[in-house]
Amino acid sequence: MKKMFSKILVATAAVAMSSVLIAQTAEKTASPAGAQLYIVSPQNGATVSQTFNVVFGLQGMGVAPAGVQTANTGHHHLLVDGAELPDLNAPLGTAVTHFGGGQTQTTLTLTPGQHTLQLILGDHLHTPHNPPVVSEKITITVQ
Repeated sequence: MKKMFSKILVATAAVAMSSVLIAQTAEKTASPAGAQLYIVSPQNGATVSQTFNVVFGLQGMGVAPAGVQTANTGHHHLLVDGAELPDLNAPLGTAVTHFGGGQTQTTLTLTPGQHTLQLILGDHLHTPHNPPVVSEKITITVQ
């Protein structure tokens, strides 16, 4: 019985590992050359009130809601105060705020002090494109 349980455990682990490998090697959605993602406002170095608008900019691609698979489109993900980018080879998770409805702006409320903002474009499955379309990180001061 112990041998049977060990064999089942090993088989289950093998299936799980192969699923992870398949997911990691799945073909990523292509982004066109020259695609640019950026934050229109606030601008880098700006001082803003605790509640402020963030406007997203995208050049060379279009915006489509999550789940809609159309060439050269994606939807925005906002990283606030991220020390580093999340894994760009997997669907974006809880480290970012998802704008899966195709939104191109949002209102944020942050505590006073210095904060960073950065955008990442995700495909219909929330996975960054190949190559990834990522904005420059900006720094703002909240009063």
